[in-house]
Amino acid sequence: MIGGEKLSDNITEEYWSRFPDTYDKKMEYVVGKELRDAIIQELNRLPELGELVELGCGTGIFTETIVLKTKSMVATDLSDSLLAVARTRIGDHPKVTIQKENCMATSFPSEALDSVFIANLIHVVESPSTLLQECYRILRKNGTLVIVTFTDHGMKLWEKIKMGLRFVKSWGKPPAHTHSFSPEDLASMMKDAGFVIKTSKVIGDNTKALYIIGQKDEDA
Repeated sequence: MIGGEKLSDNITEEYWSRFPDTYDKKMEYVVGKELRDAIIQELNRLPELGELVELGCGTGIFTETIVLKTKSMVATDLSDSLLAVARTRIGDHPKVTIQKENCMATSFPSEALDSVFIANLIHVVESPSTLLQECYRILRKNGTLVIVTFTDHGMKLWEKIKMGLRFVKSWGKPPAHTHSFSPEDLASMMKDAGFVIKTSKVIGDNTKALYIIGQKDEDA
């Protein structure tokens, strides 16, 4: 990894690692408990996902739900402090391994996993296309990619303003490379990376999240 990329990784890790003990409360304050619960409801409807890796697990807030759909899983994040919270939350779960990984260049072999799960990560990384390419690399043929990511797409202007103010109050100025995808934009990027879109929807009322499922196209 070249120096500039490593520096960017460190800045990103430091930004999201500042408040490990209040991370979940800050996120709930910014986007609302209702949206979090709506995301969990969608995850509960997923079919069996086999051997899965979660990229950007943070404090493990969705790990608890997604593990119910797996044969086994590895929950990963770049932040040591957030991983420490996740370890406390998940405990000695027999199906979960928690480890540090850079989502842009993981240590997993090619075609090693049945599924990849990404929640609230792709909109804050500097190169979403690189992340999608890494997901494609580590997935087996016909593997599944499940993405949940916050968006302001479809939100009323006043709700966007209020959410932005809540974010600044909680986290400060957002990173310069923060994205807000439309369903069409993210689906297009996934297709470019070699995925066939199986599900694409916007969930939530006042605040929103994209929920997209893609399947690795072995002929791409």
